[in-house]
Amino acid sequence: MNDLRIHKIAVIGAGQMGHQIAMLCALGGIHTALFDIDEEALIKARKALEILMGQWVLKQKITEPEKVEAFNRLQFTSDLEKAAGDADYVIEAVTEKLEVKREIFKQLDHIAPKHAILASNSSTIVNSLLAEVTGRPEKVCNMHFFFPPLVMDCVEVVMSEKTSEDTAQISLELCKRINRTGVLLRKEISGFVANRILGALQKEAIHLYEEGIADFKEIDLIVKKALRHPIGPFELMDLSGIDVVYYVMQQQYSETGDPADKPPAFIEEKVKARELGRKTGKGFYDYKKDEVKAP
Repeated sequence: MNDLRIHKIAVIGAGQMGHQIAMLCALGGIHTALFDIDEEALIKARKALEILMGQWVLKQKITEPEKVEAFNRLQFTSDLEKAAGDADYVIEAVTEKLEVKREIFKQLDHIAPKHAILASNSSTIVNSLLAEVTGRPEKVCNMHFFFPPLVMDCVEVVMSEKTSEDTAQISLELCKRINRTGVLLRKEISGFVANRILGALQKEAIHLYEEGIADFKEIDLIVKKALRHPIGPFELMDLSGIDVVYYVMQQQYSETGDPADKPPAFIEEKVKARELGRKTGKGFYDYKKDEVKAP
């Protein structure tokens, strides 16, 4: 089974992760279908990728013919059967809500060919919670890219107790094909490695802010200057999306029941006010006023 050739990939969800993952696959020479139920999201994804790839050509990261070839390999569709019906590998990148992902995996199990691997980009929801709604738990894993996928090199490939060795190795081979460093984790835990470490820093930053020890700008400045991080924890929340941070915290709280994992009131208020960070122009920082430079 290790010799499975991945001729086509389906990426489910055209949001800030999904559309870049799809382009990575297309740049890696693989025919890729990017699916989203929302036609507007697909139009927005195409425009964003055209701008980004145009910049790559200007910076000589890729040539104009390479850009054209990548777009020729990339299909945008709101038809799930067209996207996944003949896919060898599927990467789910929808909103960070368990019930939404389980419904997607249930549909994919019926639509995708029996040999297809079903992977989730989630770092919060372990793949065993998704595999149990399918008839192919041995072919389910997490393939966790980092934001933004076209820039960040690492991919955490995570097995559950039921994930097969073939699935893990094929996923690692896929990482090589799309020029990413795949790291295999043989034991699943919510948050995996990077986000658990990052989450501990984020949780302490939130605590210091809530206690009035320091303003969020001061915390970011200290983390950047003293710890030499490229951006501070509040800038990172703005970059990732405060709604994503909120859903991750909600999921962790539902799993642990620990009050320390519950999203703080000020995060919830920002989500309700649609102050979600860079993507809405305002989060902790006001990007319309250019309060912070892009990393």
